[in-house]
Amino acid sequence: MIIKTKIDKKTDTYKSNFENMKELVSDFKKKSRVVKIGGSLESRKRHIKRGKILPRERIEYLLDNKDDALEIGQIAGYDLNNNETPSGSIISVVGKVSGRDTIIIANDATVKGGTYYPITLKKHLRSLEIARENNLACIHLVDSGGANLKEQTGIFADKEGFGRIFYEMANMSSKGIPQISAVLGSCTAGGAYIPAMSDETVIVKKNGTIFLGGPHLVKAATGEITDEQELGGAELHTRMSGVADYFAEDDYEALNITKRILGNLNYKKENSLKLEQNKEPKYDPQEIYGIVSKDLKEQYNVKEIIARIVDNSELDEFKEDYGTTLVTGFAHIKGFPVGIIANNGILFSESSLKGAHFIQLCEQRGTPIIFLQNISGFMIGKSFEERGIAKDGAKLVNAVSTVTVPKFTVIIGGSFGAGNYAMCGRAYSPRFLFSWPNSKISVMGGEIAARVLLSVKEAQLQKLGQSLKDEKKSKFSKEIIDQFDYEGSPYYASARLWDDGIIDPLDTRKILSLSISYSLNAKRKKGKFGIFRM
Repeated sequence: MIIKTKIDKKTDTYKSNFENMKELVSDFKKKSRVVKIGGSLESRKRHIKRGKILPRERIEYLLDNKDDALEIGQIAGYDLNNNETPSGSIISVVGKVSGRDTIIIANDATVKGGTYYPITLKKHLRSLEIARENNLACIHLVDSGGANLKEQTGIFADKEGFGRIFYEMANMSSKGIPQISAVLGSCTAGGAYIPAMSDETVIVKKNGTIFLGGPHLVKAATGEITDEQELGGAELHTRMSGVADYFAEDDYEALNITKRILGNLNYKKENSLKLEQNKEPKYDPQEIYGIVSKDLKEQYNVKEIIARIVDNSELDEFKEDYGTTLVTGFAHIKGFPVGIIANNGILFSESSLKGAHFIQLCEQRGTPIIFLQNISGFMIGKSFEERGIAKDGAKLVNAVSTVTVPKFTVIIGGSFGAGNYAMCGRAYSPRFLFSWPNSKISVMGGEIAARVLLSVKEAQLQKLGQSLKDEKKSKFSKEIIDQFDYEGSPYYASARLWDDGIIDPLDTRKILSLSISYSLNAKRKKGKFGIFRM
């Protein structure tokens, strides 16, 4: 059924919302452009002088079509490490290489020599997780000095430490997920295991080196004097050690060899979904700018958003008149069938049960699920607790946790408290999770947090026979609100990889269709629950 829009573009509210979102998107794009530059001008000049291609250019050269690629964690590292690690000093892009859906993980040697910070490691591991969950071939463009020694406590010994990279590579290779490395620069210490554990490895003459310990470490440990090429250059590893398989004269030849390796994978992607003809939405997606409320506390009809994302603006809504604060229904995005679960207000028992029921339907039919988050949480209060809101909410959380079809989440507004969990937040393993630049993610809103903490503080002081003056109350509340506003920002979240990236709302349809397409590489193990009425 085609959604009928009720948007009036002539209203002051629409115009104000539009300008607000336009400004947020403009700010996001400016930040993105800065991040994409990479390291300092001097370091980029040195990189090029050595005969190397800049890391983003390497990725573009590999891709069949750069316009159909999806970057992961572009804002990682923002406002961290004195802003000296743009993109977390590693670039991850999903796209086609020689026809095979692939994730390219490229060290950026223009940023601190490509060394690993905690955020670099976290992003590398997230990239491998995406590859594992979606059966994507992995190309590692290696150009790194290894772990940043000053950051070693946040990198080395924990379960999610540097060694986890090699663990994931080994396990993926055992499952037939290709691991291909092109060594385009330094590859030292533990990082040497990346090419050593790859299925096939290319190394570049003069620039490429692989060794467990560099010349300085070798001299300090053994007294032996040697240079980088003698210790781990391309000729050594392709002619003597066998650590690398292909010798390349330069970056371009290495990337061409990598393309040929991908072309020899003998892989055919199977499509388990019944595709329909792609039909553009009936309404202009740019109208999303004017629909989304400037103030997160102001509710808007999420069906107006859905109408500008799905094919032909059609949604076959499930339980339209029951649990109306959650919209559920079947639709298509660029021909791919999807189930939509979107917030239209706070979650009550009825909306929670409706969501759990709908997830069962998607599971039975093998239909991917799109979660559109704009949620303040679950309803609270004595009467709702008596009616079992915790029990009913748990059913929705259980269904989200155990469903086996691919899940995709977009935070289009607020993402607060347990609502984040029920609507498939990061902890519930969506295949991909993206945020709009107006979004906020927090345990609760800043104003509510301030009231709660102020109430607690006043109760503590009251026991001591003390009280707070009004001006101190205002100062206390303002500090809490400011903290929550800063920490709730989409940039704060994306910098820490709580999502896979901030996106322009206008790109939502394209990004979701790409994400669904990538997910189809992985075969699904069907779940065990049948349909039961909540």
